[in-house]
Formats: sequence, C-alpha cells, structure tokens
Amino acid sequence: MTGWRVGLIGAPTWIAKAANKMQGQYTSGNCSIAQRAALTALTGPMEATKEMADAYRQRRALVHGLLQEIPGFEVNMPEGAFYFFPNVKHYLGKSTGDIKIESVNDLCLFLLEDAYVSLVTGEAFGEPECLRLSYAASEEDLRKAIAQIKISLAKLS
Repeated sequence: MTGWRVGLIGAPTWIAKAANKMQGQYTSGNCSIAQRAALTALTGPMEATKEMADAYRQRRALVHGLLQEIPGFEVNMPEGAFYFFPNVKHYLGKSTGDIKIESVNDLCLFLLEDAYVSLVTGEAFGEPECLRLSYAASEEDLRKAIAQIKISLAKLS
C-alpha cells in the first residue's frame, strides 16, 4: 500500500520480532482510515489486484525492452517495485553545447529540460551512476517518455 505507510511481513518469528522492535521505535499507530484500507485490501476481492499486477508485468516488459534499446544504458529486470534503476555512467563526461554532464544529477536535469521527462538520480539510493525511472504510467506515456529520452541522449557526445 504505497504511500499509506501500511505493510506486513511474512518472515521467520525471530526476524518478525526484531522487525517489530525496530518498527515500534520509529513509528506510532497509523490512522484508522489507513488501517481500514489495509483490512479491505487484505480481505476484499482480489480480481482488480490481479489485473493490475498483470498490467504492471506488461509495462515492466515493455519498459525493459525500450530501455535496452538506449545505447549506454545498463538495464536489469526489476523484481520488486515499479522502478527501473539503469546504470547510465556511459553518459558522464558527455556534453551538448554548453551543457556538460558531470553527474547523474546533471543528466536528470538535462533530460527534464530537454526531454520533459522527470527522473530521479540513484545517488539517494547509494548508486550515483544510476537513475530511477518509474513505470507506474500508461503504456502510451511510457513509450513517449522513453522515446524522448532516447532523442535527447542522442544529442550528447
């Protein structure tokens, strides 16, 4: 339940107890609305959830294929959340006009301004040579965004 800060753990008892100790020190009880939503998510019908999971699998496959077509992107297939985390070190040191890409942050800003696509640098996640791209969007928007990224990156040399 992304954004609601509600979750559960399925783990051996000793891990669950340790996680409970840590969680108890970092958070307090969350609101009744989030608790009710979690109950409904766990006990309600699962058809819509299964349909959404299938849609995300399709989007993941689509984005994986499109990102692999971008020269210099090192792409892995994500197995968890709806993000890709490609290594883009190939573009560090490249430039176009008076814009020089010295960091992934520079690359993300360049792509925001040139391709109108918002990405997140991997630096906050401990990988300064990576960027994070969400595939929680329509297939049409994903195709358009990645095409725009590809066009903008081709301007760098």
